Amino acid sequence: MKRAHVMPFGAAVTSEGVHFRLWAPAAHRVEIGVGDVAQTAHWHALEAHADGWFARMLPEARHATRYRFRIDGKALVPDPASRYNPGDVHGASEVVDPARFDWDDGNWRGRPWREAIIYEMHIGTFTPGGTFADAIARLDYLADLGVTAVELLPVADFPGGRNWGYDGALLFAPDATYGEPDGLKSLVAAAHRRGLMVLLDVVYNHFGPEGNYLHLYAPQFFTDRRDTPWGAGINFDGANARPVRDFFIHNALYWLEEFHLDGLRLDAADAIVDDSAPDILTEIATAVQSGPGREREIHLVLENDHNEAWRLARDRDGRPRYYSAQWNDDFHHVVHHVLTGERDGYYVDYVDDSLQRLGRCLAEGFAYQGECSPWRDDAARGEPSAALPPTAFIAFLQNHDQIGNRACGERLHRLTSIEALRTAVAILLLAPSPPLIFMGEEFAAASPFQFFCDFEPGLAAAIVRGRREQLQRLAQFDNAQSVADVLDPTAESTFMRCKLDWLSLSRAPHAQWLAYYRRLLAIRRREIAPLIPDISADRRSFRVEHDRGLFVHWPLSGGHRLALAANLGGRHALDVPDEVQCGRILFATPGVGEHGPTMPAWSALFAIVDGGLRVA
Repeated sequence: MKRAHVMPFGAAVTSEGVHFRLWAPAAHRVEIGVGDVAQTAHWHALEAHADGWFARMLPEARHATRYRFRIDGKALVPDPASRYNPGDVHGASEVVDPARFDWDDGNWRGRPWREAIIYEMHIGTFTPGGTFADAIARLDYLADLGVTAVELLPVADFPGGRNWGYDGALLFAPDATYGEPDGLKSLVAAAHRRGLMVLLDVVYNHFGPEGNYLHLYAPQFFTDRRDTPWGAGINFDGANARPVRDFFIHNALYWLEEFHLDGLRLDAADAIVDDSAPDILTEIATAVQSGPGREREIHLVLENDHNEAWRLARDRDGRPRYYSAQWNDDFHHVVHHVLTGERDGYYVDYVDDSLQRLGRCLAEGFAYQGECSPWRDDAARGEPSAALPPTAFIAFLQNHDQIGNRACGERLHRLTSIEALRTAVAILLLAPSPPLIFMGEEFAAASPFQFFCDFEPGLAAAIVRGRREQLQRLAQFDNAQSVADVLDPTAESTFMRCKLDWLSLSRAPHAQWLAYYRRLLAIRRREIAPLIPDISADRRSFRVEHDRGLFVHWPLSGGHRLALAANLGGRHALDVPDEVQCGRILFATPGVGEHGPTMPAWSALFAIVDGGLRVA
């Protein structure tokens, strides 16, 4: 089986050679040099076409040919649509013929979204070797754990040898640190053979601060009308925006078609500002749905601080019109506050009425559905989401951001009690929303996950200063801790410290946590997943009792209910509701029912019950 995505730019292998095409509206002359070293490259002029396009067919070029563009006789730049840049973002690009890879994942058509159990993975720190090939060796472990989808942090070519991935400069090229493009394809095929979906995190709101040469010959890619937290905004709706929009639309289709991925997660979609109709997010979703989404299960996921419920709307058949789901930061933030008591930064939005907000997340999706956000200067945030199914909201207790943006990269098990975390994990993994697990979370990994990068020296120094200034404002620092002690994110030792220790799995407490996750995920597959299609779009409800008692129900067909009862802290036991006592218990944390029909502090149970729970 061969798979390739045809693009209007970049290097395309044909029977006549390789056809090169570049959009360079600010350039007067564009040449292409074949060869990795600029001084020995043989330069060929590209033919100028209308609207800033340059193109040329080179009969002598073929798969693995190295090449660069030269702009106006001066600047040497890689191909912005390079499929592979083995010499990093400043080096020559390499022609890739996707037809050379033989896919062996059979007639894989994906999995329905209701089965999604997501494992977020950073390729570089997931294994000691940190490559696509090394990750393949751990896929049997993930399948045995019980997850159904692997979500990769961005792999687009970034500067240096280590990065989270959100500083990508060449968005079509898998970073050479992880392996060749065929290595990523082999990882996807191997995952499919084990029944695992593969999702990829992509960044369409900015380019990284090093290695992006577009401003030299295509400044129309950017706009000075809008800024992002990471630099100039992308020009999605100004003059000459069509090639820019096509660049990102084809990027999405490229990953899905040429790499046979099962979905994409669009990073910080709220930072994409576009007044077009349809906007770029809608146009990407439409292109995917009308393209590869017609043939197999494709899932698009948003990170979107705006809580725009309309982007998650379903059609009459219950299929997503645009996006399958959104990362539900509300769920994370309120649970984190309940578990740790932290209230600085955005956690301030969840201090008041915490359990009410958590109950709303579980029953309706967003906690903020138009209410004013103190963290955002009392601006209204969100849209009503109660009509959406639970599958539209991805829940998590930890992820790369929520761990890595802490001063010391601590994982959650270091911030709360075993009993509290055990209860939260049960709620995460057995509630109907798709759960996301961050790599190592399932065995309480001892390694932190900290911010790391590898920029050129001047930029690296600025990153260190900025990072320490940012963290100094957080309440996580006590008076005895010096900001200067925060680990240098540009040091290789910081990156190495974040690698998972797989030898710890056989030792306490890691083995016990792993067994707990496996048990819960087995219950989810056996008991919860079959119920998800039957959950009614309305009449989901919750109530809070005695400040720490939370009771949620999800109505099912036939008059039954999936019910959650939880005691989230406090010193006193709570009574198990009568209707739950009469139901079929699917799972209960230790201590529930040991002294009569009561729930001790930090406990939870799930049950199938008849009728409804009493709603205050």
